[in-house]
Amino acid sequence: MEYSHGVVYKPENLKNVGYVLENASYDGFKYVRIYWIDLANSRRCRVLPLNYFKELMQANRPGVNIAKISLGLVYLMAPPTTVSFSAVGEYICVPDLSTLRPLPFAPGHLGVLGYLEEKTPYPGTDGKLTVEVPLCARSLLKRIVETTRKELNTDFIVGFETEFILLSSTRPVTASNEHQWSSPVGFLAGSKEALILEEIGDAMQASNLSLQMLHSEAAPGQYEVVSGPLSPVDAADQVIFVRELITNVASKHGLHATFSPRPFDGTAGSSAHIHISVHRKGAEKPNHGMSAEESSFLAGVLENLPALPAITLPTVASYRRMTDGVWSGGTYVHYGTENREAPIRLTNATSPGSRNFEMRFVDGTANPYLALAAILGAGLTGLKTGKKLEAKDCVGPRCAWEMSQEEREALGIKKRMPLNIEEARTNLGKNEVMREVLGKEMVESFLSVNKTLENALSNQEETEERKLSRLVEFF
Repeated sequence: MEYSHGVVYKPENLKNVGYVLENASYDGFKYVRIYWIDLANSRRCRVLPLNYFKELMQANRPGVNIAKISLGLVYLMAPPTTVSFSAVGEYICVPDLSTLRPLPFAPGHLGVLGYLEEKTPYPGTDGKLTVEVPLCARSLLKRIVETTRKELNTDFIVGFETEFILLSSTRPVTASNEHQWSSPVGFLAGSKEALILEEIGDAMQASNLSLQMLHSEAAPGQYEVVSGPLSPVDAADQVIFVRELITNVASKHGLHATFSPRPFDGTAGSSAHIHISVHRKGAEKPNHGMSAEESSFLAGVLENLPALPAITLPTVASYRRMTDGVWSGGTYVHYGTENREAPIRLTNATSPGSRNFEMRFVDGTANPYLALAAILGAGLTGLKTGKKLEAKDCVGPRCAWEMSQEEREALGIKKRMPLNIEEARTNLGKNEVMREVLGKEMVESFLSVNKTLENALSNQEETEERKLSRLVEFF
């Protein structure tokens, strides 16, 4: 009997339909918002009149000026603004017209995502002038994907889960409603929550954003949008639009949407799981067991996994969610078939057309471009060397944290995930492989900004209630 299941996707069949700029005037659009994401995972934008945007796109080097300091700027109402970068220098944020989308929450506005270039080119190591910016996470992700395709004839398909919590108040932090996991009570007719979810779904489809599912999650006021499959850069682009959409639609209905990891102790946390499938052109995948490419990719990620949470779980609050026994991915470095207590869950294991790795060690405080670049970059190191997978499948019935040390070692489970953000930063700083993959400047700059963000969010003079309010307002 054939037990394979799930929709089959192939890299060559992926579709990402954008908006045609030439139609904007006829369709009544008046403004364009250019978005970029900084190293603290803040969405930032500039709003340009449509006519000027069209003129700009005809320029020799189209783009808007962005101060270099913006990538290291962490702004919160208290404590005051703190800066990790020099105040000297500018980039150009170049709009990528393939990402152009209508913004249903802002009638008359189009949105477009950008990547950074040096405003004044500088000599590279080869003496040639370059405009490449080492701190542009979107460009970094694109380079990793292109390297994998060019050198290894391999592509990735990516899908994101976007979890969020609707709040009726941020001071004090109060959920908009109470419901159970996947309960229809979360969508009661006439409720704000039902209207918000329907508007999000309608808007995503109207903007040609990929939507697979909407459902209520387990925490108070918690919901999830499942999107994909897309190429890695397109998938990360979509996350930005979806988060912007969720935030604005919630605000329209008088609620606040937060992507913070676990605002309510004693309940489920909120994540941003990433699903990744590996595809080598012309290679067949077996029904039972992983292909050589899938196995080597997984081996590369597992080898560098202790260093990745600095990027994928970048806040103190992230580690209140990533604990043992709460289906969050746990604290041991391993993988497991359909194992939600493993940081990497192998799902649809016997269905080669839909088999993928669910990266469960990611939450909504992470920059999606940088998080995906770190994970794919780690996997690329395994693909390049044909690394053999030494870890065994932690398929159950018991989870790693329920086993004895001897039982874990028999499965090759010998390392722990970092248990706090300080340990995660130390792991990343010491990992030479990831410094090579991401670039020394990116790693050092990110760690500096991340420490600054921690200090800004964790003012020791404030109450825990006040800290939580700032966290849900920032993310």
